[in-house]
Amino acid sequence: MSVTRSYLDFEKPVAELESKLEELRTMAARDGAVSISEEVGRLEAKAASALSDIYATLTPWQKTQVARHPQRPHFIDYCAGLITEFTPLAGDRAFGEDEAIVAGFGRFEGRAVCVLGQEKGSTTESRLRHNFGMAKPEGYRKAVRLMEMADRFGLPVLAFVDTAGAFPGIEAEERGQAEAIARSTEACLALGVPNVAVVIGEGGSGGAIALATANRVLMLEHAIYGVISPEGAASILWRDQGRAADAATAMKITAQDLLRLGIIDGIIPEATGGAHRGREAAIANTGKAVSRALSEFDGLSPDEIRDRRAAKFLDIGRRL
Repeated sequence: MSVTRSYLDFEKPVAELESKLEELRTMAARDGAVSISEEVGRLEAKAASALSDIYATLTPWQKTQVARHPQRPHFIDYCAGLITEFTPLAGDRAFGEDEAIVAGFGRFEGRAVCVLGQEKGSTTESRLRHNFGMAKPEGYRKAVRLMEMADRFGLPVLAFVDTAGAFPGIEAEERGQAEAIARSTEACLALGVPNVAVVIGEGGSGGAIALATANRVLMLEHAIYGVISPEGAASILWRDQGRAADAATAMKITAQDLLRLGIIDGIIPEATGGAHRGREAAIANTGKAVSRALSEFDGLSPDEIRDRRAAKFLDIGRRL
């Protein structure tokens, strides 16, 4: 069964063309007509050209919308496409389970790895179950538990980041949200095994950095990564969430800006129109990028891996 495609506001010209295409295809299927094939081909070319033109000049705010697209592949899609024999583990051994972070062990290209991922969910039920990818303290403590286990057994750690931020509710604060994020960041820095983080959608604030303090930080082409959401920044700076587009531009949250500033280490290409239009390509490209990143640390000692990670983040502070 085909899934109805969701269009963003700036994709309206493409939506109109593709709607006409669907009408023509339906007409051809119903009437058995062949005389409209030329018109279908013309419209297909026009729609592809319009989509390419739009995505070649996306603004930071438009990229934010693409990063949040409801049909964009989430962590469970990347896990299913890249990790075999995945065995999830639950609980932080202190309070409980947090399904905003899915974590476990599996094999990447035949190599045993620890896998962590923030899962937003794709249906109303799954979004509620995963709390829209916004983890509570027990989620980060679960991540620490698994990272320490991976370190003991010499297994690389792969983290897939996709969150608007850590959960800001009262119960999270009562259970030590800030301390849990700090401990998770500290655990990333202490690893004697290589860790690679991929921002697949949104990388929001401390909720993202808690998993993304890695030897190599990669981003999907239309992902975003920042200290606060554009809406939050606009609310603080101008007391007007309507200026979120201005905030997105000023904050330099796109993969292209962050690579230029040296905050991230690489950009993973997406299909024209975003990862939601080319899910298989996005997942395959991510696998290739992660494989290259891991290979850079083959043969290095735990101390060398820690030193390179520390130097990477210290250099960001010195350079900026």
